[in-house]
Amino acid sequence: MPPTAGDILRNALADAQSLLATFVADDAAMRAAEAAGGALTACYDGGCKAMICGNGGSLCDAAHFAEELTGRFRADRRPLPAIALTEPGHLTCTANDYGFEHVFSRSVEALGGAGDVLIVLSTSGNSLNCVRACEAAKAKGMTTIGLLGKGGGRLRDLCDVAIVAPGQTSDRIQELHMLVLHIWVEMIEAAQT
Repeated sequence: MPPTAGDILRNALADAQSLLATFVADDAAMRAAEAAGGALTACYDGGCKAMICGNGGSLCDAAHFAEELTGRFRADRRPLPAIALTEPGHLTCTANDYGFEHVFSRSVEALGGAGDVLIVLSTSGNSLNCVRACEAAKAKGMTTIGLLGKGGGRLRDLCDVAIVAPGQTSDRIQELHMLVLHIWVEMIEAAQT
């Protein structure tokens, strides 16, 4: 007999709860997430900006994070410069002319500067366009932060700060990524008000 809707609901929530408990118990991940929040706060204290990229749902999460910073989250404070690398004209032009692996790095080369932060979201840790973006960011003197999954992949060693969420499926990893992104906005806002 296939699972009922109630079974699916309870199993999904229990799985998410278990992964969150595993994540919170990972001291290295907690230290890295705190360090990344500190790097973002320092970025804004220094008058710099954040750039965020990822693929699929992760790109949507990047856009959500940027709007929390340019708009507001919980506190009234100045708008903070954040750019989600989501512009469709740029993505399709660059993919057509240079290949999909360069869609984010070209934006980083054009818009990034020393003191800025690049956040890459990759549930596999191996997204080549995010790898290229990190390489471009390092060449510009930017801090690189990775919200990763599945052991961190190639991006783990490329990022100045890598936070690796537990889980075997992209949905559960992305849920933890979004939780961390919201916490970073909370940390940034606490320093701004």
